[in-house]
Amino acid sequence: MPRTKKKNGRGGQHGNVQPFSDEDASIETLSHCSSFSDTASVADEGGEASEDTAQEDFQYKLKGFIDSTVDKSAKTRQGALDGLKTAMATRILCEFISERRMTITDSIERCLKKGKGEEQRAAASLACLLCIQLGSGIESEEVFKTLKPIFKNILADGSANLQARQAVATSLGLCTLVAEDDILDVHSTMECFENLFTRSYTRKDGTCPLINPQTSQLHTNALLSWALLLTICTASQLKDIMCKHLPKLPRLLESEDVNMRIAAGETIALLFELARDMDSEFEFDDWDELCDKLNALATDCNKHRAKTDKRKQRSVFRDVLKAVEEADFQSETIRFGTERMTIDSWVRKRTYDAFREFVGSGMNYHLQANEFIRDVFELGPPMLVDSATMKAMKISRFERHLHNSAAFKARTKARSKFRDKRVDVGEF
Repeated sequence: MPRTKKKNGRGGQHGNVQPFSDEDASIETLSHCSSFSDTASVADEGGEASEDTAQEDFQYKLKGFIDSTVDKSAKTRQGALDGLKTAMATRILCEFISERRMTITDSIERCLKKGKGEEQRAAASLACLLCIQLGSGIESEEVFKTLKPIFKNILADGSANLQARQAVATSLGLCTLVAEDDILDVHSTMECFENLFTRSYTRKDGTCPLINPQTSQLHTNALLSWALLLTICTASQLKDIMCKHLPKLPRLLESEDVNMRIAAGETIALLFELARDMDSEFEFDDWDELCDKLNALATDCNKHRAKTDKRKQRSVFRDVLKAVEEADFQSETIRFGTERMTIDSWVRKRTYDAFREFVGSGMNYHLQANEFIRDVFELGPPMLVDSATMKAMKISRFERHLHNSAAFKARTKARSKFRDKRVDVGEF
C-alpha cells in the first residue's frame, strides 16, 4: 500500500476554556465537507443562519483553546490541548488549522518541553492529529521538522516521564509515516525504536529481563511504531531488517506482558507477509520452533494468567499462526457512510490501527472526508453525495425509534410465549 506525497504548498483572550465536549463534536461535524451534510435537516433546524452561527461559535471556541495552550495554569493548558485533540479527531479543519499551523506547533513544542506527564502526552497526540489534518506535504513536513528533535530527545531520555515517553513513542511513529520526506530518516527513527524494544528480548540463557509494567508499555509502543514504519520501507531495507530482527523477535513472545506478546506476534505476522510479498519462496530457518511457540500461545491455559488476557491472546495468536503457517489473513470489512473498505492484510491492519488510535470514534468520518487518509487506503477522492441521496438513504430518528420499539415488543412477546411453554412443561 504505497504512500503518496502531496506537495500542496498551502500554506484576543477568551479566559478559561472548558474542554471540547461530545455535544460540541455533534454540531455540524461535517461542516467543512458540504457534500457530506444533509442540508435539508439543517433547513429544518433553522437554515443557513443557524449553521453559520454554530460554525462561528465553534471557531471562537477553537481560538480560545489555542490561546489557552500558553496559559499559566497547567490545568487550563491540559484542557485546551484535549479540546483541540477532540476537535481534530471529529472534524476536517484543514483551512482553519493551516492558517494557524505555526501557532499550534509552537504551543505543542512549549508543552512538550515545559509540561509534565499528562500535558506532554496530550501535546504529543495533538502533534499527530495536526499532521493527519494537514496530510502528507510541505506543511506537515515543516511541523514535523520542528517537533522531531524534541520527540527523539524525550524518547531517549531515561529520566523523562514514562507517560510522556510512551505517548511520544506512538506519535513519533505515525508522524514519521505522514510527514517524513526522507526514507533514510525513516530508518534512523526506526533505530530509535529498536534501541527500546530490544531491551525486552529474553536473554540467551532464557531468562527474562526485569521490566516494570510502565517500561514494558513503552517498549510495546516502540515496537508497534517500528512495525508501522516497516510498511513504508524499501525492499533493500526490509531484507536487512529481516536478517537482523526476525530471528530475535520471537524472544518477545516469552514476555510477561500480554500486550508485548501480542504486539510481537502481530509484528512477526507482518514481517512474514512482507517477506513473502518480496519472495514467494521465503523460508525461515527456525520455522518449526516458531510455530510451536505460536501454537502454545494460541492455546494458552496457564492458570497464573488472567482470563481476559488469555482470551485476547488466544484470539490474536490463532490469526498469527495462520499467517505464519498458511500465509492467511482473517479479513474484516469496515463500513463508513455509503462505502466500505476491507482490511485484508497485516499491512492494512497495522496502518488502520495506528490511525484509529488517534482519531478514535472519528475514524469512519476521516475515512469518508480526509483526503490524506483516503489516499493511504487507496479509496480515491471523497465521494460527492447530494443531500437528496443522503436523505433517501437515511431513516429518520422517529422512524428508527418506532422500528426499535416494534422489534423490542416482538422480542418480548416471543420470550413471554417461550417462558409460558416452559411453565406448562413444568406443570405436567
